[in-house]
Formats: sequence, C-alpha cells, structure tokens
Amino acid sequence: MSNSVYSVVELIGSSPDSWERATANAVEEAARSVGSDLRVAEVVEMDVLIENGRILAYRSKVRLSYKAAGVD
Repeated sequence: MSNSVYSVVELIGSSPDSWERATANAVEEAARSVGSDLRVAEVVEMDVLIENGRILAYRSKVRLSYKAAGVD
C-alpha cells in the first residue's frame, strides 16, 4: 500500500434554499479551485442567517480534503 498525503481546505457555502444546496455550493467551488482530486467533504457546522424573524440563507461550513499535488 502506498502512502498518501492530502491537503485540507475549509469553505462556507450558502444558499437561500437549504443546507444541502449550501454544502453543494461549497463543494462545487472547491472543485473549480483545486480540480477533480477532491476526496472527502465533511460538514463541520451548519447555521442560518436570520433577518426580521425569517431565514435569509442556510450556511454550511465544509472541510474538504484533496490529494496533495506531486505526492503519491
């Protein structure tokens, strides 16, 4: 078995619709930034932005790992 090294980045995705969409937005942005080597996404926190008693946005803090460049 070969050794592997992964980098980790943390993003906060938001959506007016749901935590699932907020999470997907964070993952999609990470894919655009670091490419297709994403391995695992872990939702570490969820919250909502509220104004006048109404939810404006769902937010997901997502920790994503991806294979480090040049390391096998």
